[in-house]
Amino acid sequence: MDETHDRTNQAQGAHHEVLAERHLVAHGLVPLLRNFRARLGELDLVMDDRGTLVIVEVRSRAPTRYGAAAETIGPRKRARIVAATKVLLAARPELARRPVRFDVVAFDGDAATPQWIRSAFDAS
Repeated sequence: MDETHDRTNQAQGAHHEVLAERHLVAHGLVPLLRNFRARLGELDLVMDDRGTLVIVEVRSRAPTRYGAAAETIGPRKRARIVAATKVLLAARPELARRPVRFDVVAFDGDAATPQWIRSAFDAS
C-alpha cells in the first residue's frame, strides 16, 4: 500500500469514528476517550453507558462482497483490544472499578446508519 492510500484510510477511519461517536451519544452514551494508544493496540472509542465502561471498536468496509465490516474483528484483533483495555484500566484506576463491555460499531458499504453490536465479544 502506498502513503496516499494509508492517509485516505486513516481519514475515512477518523470520519467513521466521529459518526460512530455521534450515533452512540444520540443513544445516551457519554464519550470519555478517543484513540487511546497502548503498545499492544488502540481503542477507538471509550464511552460511558450509565456506569459501564464501553470499549468501542469502529469498523468500516466499502465493498461488502468480501463480508461485513464486523466480521473483520478476528481473535487477534480482539486480543489486542483486550490488551489495550488492560493498559487503560491500569493507567486509570477510577475506570477499573466499572464493569466493562466491548461493543462494535460497523459501517458497511455506503450505509449512513451504522450497525451497533452491543457486547460483541468478551475479554476471554
